[in-house]
Amino acid sequence: MPKTPSPCIDVCKFKREGHCIGCSMTKAQKSLFKGLKKDSHRRAFVTMLTSQQGQLGKYTHWDIAYRKKLVKRKIAAEEIL
Repeated sequence: MPKTPSPCIDVCKFKREGHCIGCSMTKAQKSLFKGLKKDSHRRAFVTMLTSQQGQLGKYTHWDIAYRKKLVKRKIAAEEIL
């Protein structure tokens, strides 16, 4: 199984109280994700991030963009999301 890709969707503008307007990660969370080696940890991080996006609101565009990223890498969204 391919490695879970970063939740980053290449927007990277930290305007919402330190959260990226593209993916909702903070700079610290981006660094943390890069350090995750086990795929189970990477998937858990994506799960946590989707929950965070739900709490913050205004991130409905992320799911569509991330699913496109998964398709491009030939990864089934059901495995990750």
